[in-house]
Amino acid sequence: MITKNLSLEHLIKPSSLTEKAPVIIMLHGYGSNENDLFSFAGELPEEYLIVSAKAPLAMQPYGNAWYEINFDASQNKFTNDEQAIESRELIVKFIDEVVENYHADPEQVILLGFSQGAILSYAVALSYPEKINKVVALSGYIHSAIFKQGYENNDFSKLKIYGSHGSVDQVIPVEWARKNKPFLENLGIDYKYSEFPVGHGVNPQNFMEFKNWLAKN
Repeated sequence: MITKNLSLEHLIKPSSLTEKAPVIIMLHGYGSNENDLFSFAGELPEEYLIVSAKAPLAMQPYGNAWYEINFDASQNKFTNDEQAIESRELIVKFIDEVVENYHADPEQVILLGFSQGAILSYAVALSYPEKINKVVALSGYIHSAIFKQGYENNDFSKLKIYGSHGSVDQVIPVEWARKNKPFLENLGIDYKYSEFPVGHGVNPQNFMEFKNWLAKN
């Protein structure tokens, strides 16, 4: 159900807990919407409060985006970093609103992002690690140009990240995702990375692995 007038439209699945619940905030990919990742909600443990956000930029004829992706004459992709930073800050504001309005546990905020949503999950978590406990980043990569200035001086001791990628991803090359591990380990971040024989998507093995990772952590 979509409820409450917060900064971002969203779907919510309430927690089975009566007190402060761990919360999973879902961030969909480019051209998708809040229904996409919400399909995972029924398969995740009932104690999680699950909130699936809708990106602010409406696309034609349908779908939404966190920031524009443009192509030049040679078909090289480049991102609108200004919009990405605006969305980063909007997500941070939304996290605070979710904690306040839905009585979520501020010590157990998990970002689950796919593709563009994963890129922003990295950006939010590394820019504001005090607000994020864990990240599940599916089919994304680290784009440090949209991180908050001085992020490398943050305290990442409580942050844990799970990343995965399709080995035959035709949208975001797997080579980009492979650079995440040395980058994050250089910052001392607890990071688990896996690849699966799929394209730009999540197969059942991938889902089970990140679900188990959440349970263990």
